[in-house]
Amino acid sequence: MSASPPASAPLRTVTLPVAIAVVVANMVGTGVFGSLGFQVADIPSGFPVILLWLIGGLLSFCGAVCYAELAAMMPRSGGEYHLLREAWHPSLGFLSGWISIVVGFAAPVAANAVLLGTYLHAIFAVPAWVFSVAVVVAVTAIHLGSLSWIGRFQVVFTVLKVALIVVLIGSAYWLGQAQPVSFLPREGDGALIAQPAFAISLVYVLYAYAGWNAAAYIAGELRQPQRTLPLALLGGTAIVTVLYVLLNAAFLHATPMKAMQGKPEVGFIAATAIYGERGGMVMGLLISIGLISTISSMTWAGPRVSATIGEDYGIFSWLARRNRHGVPAIAILAQAVIVLIMVARSEFQELIQYVQALLTLSSLLTVLAVFWLRWRQPRAPRPYRAWGYPVTPLIFSAASVYVLYFQIREKPVESAWGLATLAAGGLIYLVSLRTSRERGV
Repeated sequence: MSASPPASAPLRTVTLPVAIAVVVANMVGTGVFGSLGFQVADIPSGFPVILLWLIGGLLSFCGAVCYAELAAMMPRSGGEYHLLREAWHPSLGFLSGWISIVVGFAAPVAANAVLLGTYLHAIFAVPAWVFSVAVVVAVTAIHLGSLSWIGRFQVVFTVLKVALIVVLIGSAYWLGQAQPVSFLPREGDGALIAQPAFAISLVYVLYAYAGWNAAAYIAGELRQPQRTLPLALLGGTAIVTVLYVLLNAAFLHATPMKAMQGKPEVGFIAATAIYGERGGMVMGLLISIGLISTISSMTWAGPRVSATIGEDYGIFSWLARRNRHGVPAIAILAQAVIVLIMVARSEFQELIQYVQALLTLSSLLTVLAVFWLRWRQPRAPRPYRAWGYPVTPLIFSAASVYVLYFQIREKPVESAWGLATLAAGGLIYLVSLRTSRERGV
């Protein structure tokens, strides 16, 4: 009988289907159910709207192939923290990890938990916070167990989410009343695509695609990471792109465009058009079940960043402690506490807004590292090489700069607070270096 691995060592047991489930669950959130109404308000035509979602998928694919090259070269958990640390400088990696720890994962988990509570409250008339707290506690408990159990839980709820979306798509064509919408180019579509509203809508589409890099955060737990990681990133992105395009086409097919224009609750409007009076309840349950898989995937990914930082910096070594199952239990519990505080105070929406630009900058620097390492280390082993290089990283970089411009322009105050958070992280980084020197690390 083989000896158990040390408590400080992560287990490499996560398979490809589980890694794909993590990517899909991170990507498919509420964004796809709420942005179509604002798109059709300014772009009232089927072809340009579907083109938006195709472009979003293409840009996500361009980012995924770049992350796949880097993460296959350096297969360790931590996402941008580890990749930026190794490619550019430890300080950049630390700052990216700091943002992830403080708010990058905790705030979205809190947002999804509160939203789940809101939906279930409307259906069961139980206080929303009861559901919000219960799902955070339950998912946290599951993620303190074995990786095999965590993986099964993630796959089951992700498959259930995808299945419900597929049923919704099929119902739109089977039960819904067909609307006069064309998904092929027609007269006037060119002018709609050329207007600023099309570009602005693309920014919000890209938000809905966020999460395509999720498998990079758990790279250290993947079985055969050099093979599994690229397949998970690209496979998960491809699956979500197909789902998004088909789902938005289904909404347009079965729902009057005027009923959706300017409305954030497109999913409820479409479900009512398809299923009748009980459509809102159907959509609420669908989104609630889907949110569980999203909360789970972020509960998995986020603590791996703080645990990896704990492995590298003595002042945070307590975050790297793993339980008998090989999972970073302290980091998982720490994130859960932050999430529950955010749920109680309901301040996460502002937190999400003020770090969006920093998260975009982090992914931009990560993709630019593909160029940097190709130049600095041309002969380094690359188990996977970014498809379409140098075009794919150039496309992603240009789109990121564009999105970053709009984020700063539209949210200057929030962006300034983001810089303040970054400055605080810089001070902590300097303290951690000084502490390491004093300890002789």
